[in-house]
Amino acid sequence: MPKTTILDNLDEVKKIDKSNMLSFCIEAPKHYEEAAKLARAISISYPKPQTIIVAGMGGSAIGGELLKDWTRDKIRVPIEVCREYSLPAYANEKTLVFIMSYSGETEEALSVFLDAVKRNCMTICISSGGKLLEFAEKLKVPHLRVPSGMPPRAALPYLFLPMPIFLEKIGLISDINSEFSEAVEILKQVRDENSPEKPLSDNFSKRLASNINATVPVVYGFGIYRAVAQRFKQQFNENGKIPSKWEFFPELNHNEIVGWETAKELTRCFSVIFIRDKDEPNEMRQRIETTKELICTQSMKVFEVWSMGKSRLAKMLSTVCIGDFTSVYLAILRGIDPTPVKTIAVLKEKIRQSGVKERIIRELQKLCTK
Repeated sequence: MPKTTILDNLDEVKKIDKSNMLSFCIEAPKHYEEAAKLARAISISYPKPQTIIVAGMGGSAIGGELLKDWTRDKIRVPIEVCREYSLPAYANEKTLVFIMSYSGETEEALSVFLDAVKRNCMTICISSGGKLLEFAEKLKVPHLRVPSGMPPRAALPYLFLPMPIFLEKIGLISDINSEFSEAVEILKQVRDENSPEKPLSDNFSKRLASNINATVPVVYGFGIYRAVAQRFKQQFNENGKIPSKWEFFPELNHNEIVGWETAKELTRCFSVIFIRDKDEPNEMRQRIETTKELICTQSMKVFEVWSMGKSRLAKMLSTVCIGDFTSVYLAILRGIDPTPVKTIAVLKEKIRQSGVKERIIRELQKLCTK
C-alpha cells in the first residue's frame, strides 16, 4: 500500500470530484431522516394489496430490490421489481404499484404508470417532479415529491425508505422506527469512519478502493445483501466508470465458481468482494469460506466488507454506504469526476428521437380528459 495517496489530499479530491458526489455519501444519514419525514406526511388510504410491484430503472429501481430483501420474511405479500415498459399480466386493482422515477421523466416508468392507471392498480408515485408528478396530480394518484438536484443514484434514501413507511401505513408491516433509528446512527458511524478527512490508514473505503483499482470488481452477496451486492456493482459502473458484476449465494455456487476454474491469467484482471455478516447462518458461512478457499487458489484479489449494526436495516444500509464511498474514491483514484454519466445521456437522447415517450405522454393526456 502506498504511503501517500491522492485520496488524502483534500484539495485534489475536490478538484476531481467537481460535482461533490462525496457529499451525498457524507450526508446520507440526514437524507434518510428527511426522507422519513416527507413520507410520514403523506396520507395513504389503500387497502392491503395481494401483490406489490416496484417499477423503475437504475438508481430509481434498486430501492425496490432492497425492499424485497428486507421484507422477505416480514410480509406475506410478494414483491416484484419491474424494469420493463409494462406490468406483468397478474397486475390488477389488488396490486400496489410504486412508480419510481427520480427525474419524473423516465420513459419506462411513465409507460408503466400509464399501464397501472389503465388497470386500476393501487398506485403511488415517487419523483422529484417531471411528467410523472404532473400526471399523478392530474389523475389524483398519491405522489411523494422528493428534493431535486441530485443524481438519481445519490437519491437512494428518498427512493427506498418511503416505501416501507407507506407499507406500514397500509398495515403490511409495523414498527419500523426502532430499525430506522439504529440505521441512522450506524450510518453516522460509517460516515465518520470513511469520510475524506479520515486518512487511508484508518479509512476502510479508501483502502478497498485502492486495492481494487485497475481490476474488474465482482461482488458477492447473500440473503439481505443480495441487492446490496447489486448496488455495489451499479455504483462501480456509474461512479467509478468501470465494468463490474455481482452474484449471490447460494446460487453462485451452482455456476459462477466454475467460471474461475481454468481462467488462469485472466483472473488477474478481477477482484472479488464478499459482503459478510457476523450473524450469517452457518450454512451460508460454510459456503462463503469454501468459495473463498477455491478462489484464493487463483491470482485474483479477495476482500470482505462486514456489515455493521444489529437490525437488518442497519446492516443493509451500512454496507450500501461503504460501497458508495468506495465507488467515489475509486473514481478519484482514476482521476475521473464520478458524477457525470455521459454514455447514459447520449443513449437517452438517441432513444428520445424514436418518439416512444411522446406517444406515452399523449396517451396519458387522453386519460386526463376522460
